[in-house]
Amino acid sequence: MKLLNLDFTRIAHDTFRIAGSKVIYTDPFKVEKRDEADVVLLSHEHFDHLSLEDLQKVVTPGTTIIASPLCKDGLKNLKVRETRFLDPGGKFTVGTDKTGKVEVEAVPAYNINKFREPGKAFHPKGEKRVGFLIRMDGTTVYHAADTDFIPEMKSLHCDIALLPVSGTYVMSAEEAAQAAAAIHPKIAVPMHYGAIVGSDADAQKFKSLTKGCVVEIV
Repeated sequence: MKLLNLDFTRIAHDTFRIAGSKVIYTDPFKVEKRDEADVVLLSHEHFDHLSLEDLQKVVTPGTTIIASPLCKDGLKNLKVRETRFLDPGGKFTVGTDKTGKVEVEAVPAYNINKFREPGKAFHPKGEKRVGFLIRMDGTTVYHAADTDFIPEMKSLHCDIALLPVSGTYVMSAEEAAQAAAAIHPKIAVPMHYGAIVGSDADAQKFKSLTKGCVVEIV
């Protein structure tokens, strides 16, 4: 699907193929077709976000991986051009204006009200799980990753926001609609449903609740 000037394919869960001057994959999971990614972004170490089986379908010796530091152990034997680990606030650029440039900034992603047991969040604050701001071809995309609606979102600026909607481990559809209202993207896209938890109904609910921007279900 064409969103602004970029082509988006949602593969499953939090996995998108974003194509412009370069090809970007986010958290490859349940990938069916082999591909050649220029850039792969890994938000954290959980199996449905860092899957070596799926990574091997999209990486080449020319791929750059940008990941949370929590992914270090899981990526030791992967042969790629370069791997960079970013803490929240960290930035890295792949390519140049001439060859096609992707600017990536890691941003916080954590739970504030989703718990395994009392006091233990699924994605605790401070453990360096991240979302990403991705700037390519003049468009900024926010991939929220596994997170609740957190205060840091209010200071983000993006054209397209990819937001989890399934609840349980991440924002519910209602919370994601609140996040979209705070972020003010031009386009919001629901994700994190249909694989582990959540269903198409969560995406549709998010669309019905979100005001002030276009919602596209990819």
